[in-house]
Amino acid sequence: MLRRLVTGLVLIAAAGGALVALGDSDDRVPLVKAPQEVRTDIERAKRAVKRETRKLPAPPCAAGVPDCGSVSGRIIYVEAVDPDGDGDLHVVVADGSITLPGLTSIDVRPGLRPQRDPRVGDRAAASGPIQIGSKQQRQIHALNFSVLPR
Repeated sequence: MLRRLVTGLVLIAAAGGALVALGDSDDRVPLVKAPQEVRTDIERAKRAVKRETRKLPAPPCAAGVPDCGSVSGRIIYVEAVDPDGDGDLHVVVADGSITLPGLTSIDVRPGLRPQRDPRVGDRAAASGPIQIGSKQQRQIHALNFSVLPR
């Protein structure tokens, strides 16, 4: 079965090359990719799926922390330079519904900041008390914070 599949791919690639060769213009795109290009595309797709399926579990709330929230999701906004100058990091993740439906804002104090600031698309997880932010939004004041790069 595999031999038939490979033979079929080779024949299709050869036919595609012949069709391109018949054209009178050099700007034509081949109709079929070479087997090595197909393998490269398949490997690239597998890596993308693997990145998408990596999970970062939400850390549990510590005992005795009042009104504690926990969240894990993809970062959709990063404020690396805080306007008030206290050095904290703010991120918004697409999960949790603490700030808005489906969104949670996380306030990360300077001591919990990762070495590299997270980027949009990274995954982040945090837990801590839910507090009111400077714009009167509900947010997690992180006691635990971790990031999983894309």
